[in-house]
Amino acid sequence: MQIVGVRFRRAGKIHEYLGNGQEMARNRRVIAEATWGNEIGTVVYVKEVESLPEDKAGLKPVIRLATAEDLEKEGRNREKEANAYKICEEKIAKHGLAMKLVAVEYTFDNNKILFYFTADNRVDFRELVKDLASVFHTRIELRQIGVRDETKILGGVGVCGRILCCHSYLSEFQPVSIRMAKEQNLSLNPSKISGICGRLMCCLNNEQATYEYLNSRLPGLGDTVTIRKDGTRGTVQSVNVLRQTVKVLVNAGDDDTDVRDCAVEDLSFNPRHRKGKMKLSAEEMKEMKDLQVLEQKEKHAEGSKLE
Repeated sequence: MQIVGVRFRRAGKIHEYLGNGQEMARNRRVIAEATWGNEIGTVVYVKEVESLPEDKAGLKPVIRLATAEDLEKEGRNREKEANAYKICEEKIAKHGLAMKLVAVEYTFDNNKILFYFTADNRVDFRELVKDLASVFHTRIELRQIGVRDETKILGGVGVCGRILCCHSYLSEFQPVSIRMAKEQNLSLNPSKISGICGRLMCCLNNEQATYEYLNSRLPGLGDTVTIRKDGTRGTVQSVNVLRQTVKVLVNAGDDDTDVRDCAVEDLSFNPRHRKGKMKLSAEEMKEMKDLQVLEQKEKHAEGSKLE
């Protein structure tokens, strides 16, 4: 028995189906039943199982493999979407609505057209829907999405020089916080830790677990440590998280001080100091205040409305 993961749009959510005895393989195009009707999608993975787990009991089977005619129909739908986009923009201007059209999507069976838009406030688009229905003679649905979903649809290139994670592979957005930036010793400057969408970069989540582990092995700035080799006690001046080294300020006698670069394995210290609140400088506190609104937007952001 096969469990098949299918995506209906680039970097979209993965929906699971039963293979239904057909030749399933990664990147195969298939027709499957989605929440909005039959849709064409791409196989992301295929799992071979001896029996169906209880939590997968309600899975529907893939209808069939996509044919050449299905692929041609998909291409025609993309062409119609471009035309529908222009018409919708004209209607929005006609009704004077404060909204920005992001994308248009035809369902595979053409039973519905979805118009994705962003807006600062709620928009009364009832007249717009009637106008569009009179033009296309099919079901019309307008979905207001957030800036993250807008960026996911439109795509772009991040500061790393690569295609945005949300547009290339990230199926769902994960919670990101300013504390992650501090844990990774990044500048709290909004322009440096925010993505194209204006929200905190999703990639802050990628290395968070690694940094939490590495930081848990290090003493905090200002902590007192003991150098195991000679028993000298000193104060932590700075730490290098990735190298796992610590600069220790020690008393060299005659009121002189010396800075020693030590590996964390060569030090004895109380790890309980790491359990306290992260220490922030005055400058970092100021920058963090500037980011409070951004963090609140993250916590209260709408869930993704892309399937």
